[in-house]
Amino acid sequence: MRGFEKLLMSNKNLILDDRLYSYLSSVSVREAEILGSLREETSRHPMGIMQIAPEQGQFMAMLVKLMGAKKTIEVGVFTGYSSLAIALALPEDGKIVACDVNEEYTAIARRYWEKAGVSHKIDLHLVPAIITLETLIAKGQTASFDFAFIDADKSNYDNYYELCLQLIRPGGLIAIDNVLWSGKVADPEIQDNRTKKIRNLNEKIHRDDRVDVSLVPIADGLTLAMKK
Repeated sequence: MRGFEKLLMSNKNLILDDRLYSYLSSVSVREAEILGSLREETSRHPMGIMQIAPEQGQFMAMLVKLMGAKKTIEVGVFTGYSSLAIALALPEDGKIVACDVNEEYTAIARRYWEKAGVSHKIDLHLVPAIITLETLIAKGQTASFDFAFIDADKSNYDNYYELCLQLIRPGGLIAIDNVLWSGKVADPEIQDNRTKKIRNLNEKIHRDDRVDVSLVPIADGLTLAMKK
């Protein structure tokens, strides 16, 4: 029997219906008031679906604390929920290099970073993320970051992964969002460009001996790749 067939016979994750998700949130999520306010405002935004779930923000913040991270990267800021969650978890001298191209969305993020008193920890670059990441490499910052979170345009996911892999230190962690893509990656009939890009990256990272990997079924799927 092939490996994946054996896996299908093992215990699987529960499917979270609304009642179970509500229970999970009630006994797990400890959301700071400022994060709740940002999440509520973003939920009314026309693109609010792009906001990460609170349990995901909390999970990544815990990872950052466990690692003792001080120097991090975020590719894709939107209205700033994930960067705010990470910034609150970082020590006072911690830093986030935040990459985005949308001034309108990140204006909301800036407002909440200021309210939370963490704006000094966040260095926002409003140019294509590839330029920012390549500039960091050119300035000799390879293998100097502890953590990176990738949640931006899916067509460039592989490029972001490769650049972040250069910037992350051995033992550092790359987290990649939306890797289950609402289940589309498991449907061979779905062959649009974004789905194929995510599917291909998932398969690539699974084979990549430069990292240890775990795809966590939280929210829309979160890949954790730890650099060896």
